[in-house]
Amino acid sequence: MSQPWTVVVPVKRLTAAKTRLRGGLPGVPHEELALALAADTLAAVSACAPLVQIRVVTDDPRVSALARLAGAQVLPDAPDAGLNAAFRHGATGAAGWVAGLTADLPALRPAELAAALAEARRTPAGVRSFVSDAPGSGTVLLAAPPGVPLDPRFGPDSATAHAASGARALAGDWPSLRRDVDTADDLLAAARLGLGPRTAAMAAGCPTG
Repeated sequence: MSQPWTVVVPVKRLTAAKTRLRGGLPGVPHEELALALAADTLAAVSACAPLVQIRVVTDDPRVSALARLAGAQVLPDAPDAGLNAAFRHGATGAAGWVAGLTADLPALRPAELAAALAEARRTPAGVRSFVSDAPGSGTVLLAAPPGVPLDPRFGPDSATAHAASGARALAGDWPSLRRDVDTADDLLAAARLGLGPRTAAMAAGCPTG
């Protein structure tokens, strides 16, 4: 079997995470919802073992405990300088292929993640690749081959930024991978795909549109 991927997943402190989603599930504490999103994302990634090894970059104690239960290595967010710095920190020293993955993919199917990682391995030598989100402007996954820096450009219009940096867009049909959740409407769209168990439990009894 080829060398496992190192998948880096940064997660903010829950008090600061997913601010645009605040109030997305009426009656559900925001921190609990943010934790549920991360839990279902990590569960899907860990289901790809032994294909992947997970590094979670976080300073939140509840996220750290959750990540360890998922079999992840936990790194403190030493840079404390935002998402891209956290991705770079998590990728430091990783051997082989490295991927940066967002932590807000509650509908993620392990088979789709595995398929995207396999497609990334088929890019030309030395070329990074990325998977855009459902609207097409953002990025949910950034992959780098051995010896190539991850060089993340997450943020507004990150798909354009990653393409401009030389990364190749992957065009696979992976709806659950592309469905990140920033807003209540995103959560409704993820629910239509089928939420992971932790987020589904939070959403039980709430309208899903």
